[in-house]
Amino acid sequence: MTGPDILDDTTDDHERLETELVTQDRDTARVATADIDERSARRLVNDLIEDDMVRPIPDQRVLVHDPSGEAFDSITQLAVFHRGWQAARDAEDD
Repeated sequence: MTGPDILDDTTDDHERLETELVTQDRDTARVATADIDERSARRLVNDLIEDDMVRPIPDQRVLVHDPSGEAFDSITQLAVFHRGWQAARDAEDD
């Protein structure tokens, strides 16, 4: 396109807008799982132990996430896993 109409051309604007809106929707729907510090992880894991969702096995130095059967030797890894697991279950319920 040439001439003065090149400044008025908006044919691609709707596609850019739609792409931006889809990206924003995806970002909003995602659950943050990696942004967890040691203190938050310990608090979450302690709550899970009290709720019988996590079982410590002291002689093997692991924590077992009972609903999934996964074992972890890191509190932070367990907390991140549980957040992701819970997000997936919540998405299935929707």
